[in-house]
Amino acid sequence: MSRGFLLAALAVALAACGGGHKSGPSRGKLMAPDKLNAAAFSASGLPSRFGDTDPHEWDTSAVVPANYPVHGIDAARYQGVIDWSTARNAGISFAWVKATEGGDHIDPGFEANAPRARAAGVPIGAYHFYYFCRTPEEQAKWFMKNVPRQAGDLPPVLDIEWNHQSSCKRRPDGATVRSEMAEFLNILNGHYGTLPVVYTTPDFYAENELGRMRGVEFWLRTVAAHPSERYPGERWSFWQYTGTGVVPGVGGNVDINAFAGSAGSWQSWLSARAQP
Repeated sequence: MSRGFLLAALAVALAACGGGHKSGPSRGKLMAPDKLNAAAFSASGLPSRFGDTDPHEWDTSAVVPANYPVHGIDAARYQGVIDWSTARNAGISFAWVKATEGGDHIDPGFEANAPRARAAGVPIGAYHFYYFCRTPEEQAKWFMKNVPRQAGDLPPVLDIEWNHQSSCKRRPDGATVRSEMAEFLNILNGHYGTLPVVYTTPDFYAENELGRMRGVEFWLRTVAAHPSERYPGERWSFWQYTGTGVVPGVGGNVDINAFAGSAGSWQSWLSARAQP
């Protein structure tokens, strides 16, 4: 997922980790970036309590992120330990934090932040970054080993996109991608009692015809247009609308996301989709 000005660090990390068949697991380092002042980076089209260091010029006569009432973040080790009470007071209603990648890499962001988010009343879940040189079963087992079932947590997320900076150069065809996704999702569904959400990007979605999949709940990245423009006709529940966001309580830049419905429908979604 996008990491704003931390992309360079992410590229290095991805090249070094994520599922190469090494002698043991690798673990990223939890960082401690300075917190930015959201008010200093105000941007049109975004909720007023958030900022953006590299904002898109949203056409405010159209549907923009600020039109949605429910917002959340996704993060990883790059954001360090988050002040969840401050983030919640600023309007953060949910969060997913990276936990694993491939079959042998751990991101410490989830284990550091999950207990704090729960204590602050922010629904939280973990995401897995998919690696095409490991089998779906291997990756599902790795995620389950490192992310305990937790009643009330958000469903897991499968983050699936091309591994551009990774040592893995495998690019399966669309039918294989969809088959591997289905296997991974089914394993996690059986373990956590709720079907994972799928996060993806416009290029990956189009090249692998993910719109052909049924029963999948999508979280779509599009930072310069509404999802209806980048994924015509597709259903979605979450929209990642910036990778360079600024949120009170969160260090550095962070991805910000909108839920597709009202505050009431968010509570209904949470009741139906949280881990039992």
